Amino acid sequence: MGDVIAQLMARQGYGRLQSAAIESETWQQAVGPPLGEHTRPGRTRRGVLEITVRNSTVLQELIFRKTELLDKLAHCLPDANISDLRFRVGVID
Repeated sequence: MGDVIAQLMARQGYGRLQSAAIESETWQQAVGPPLGEHTRPGRTRRGVLEITVRNSTVLQELIFRKTELLDKLAHCLPDANISDLRFRVGVID
């Protein structure tokens, strides 16, 4: 029964949704409240976590803190294998 449920979850993408929620929560903790309100993590592709930011000021601050943020993410999410962050300005809900 457990195998059937696991296959169903994998087929429906629930594992990815849960993983994305965990990455989002961890991102918010890593970046902190002031900047966290102006960012939203997206997909991780080939070790690169995509982050949408509200404006260029936030983008510059995150570029400045990139190494620190990667270290925090590696510590909190060692299995995610996040090796880089890619920032882009966009709409934050």
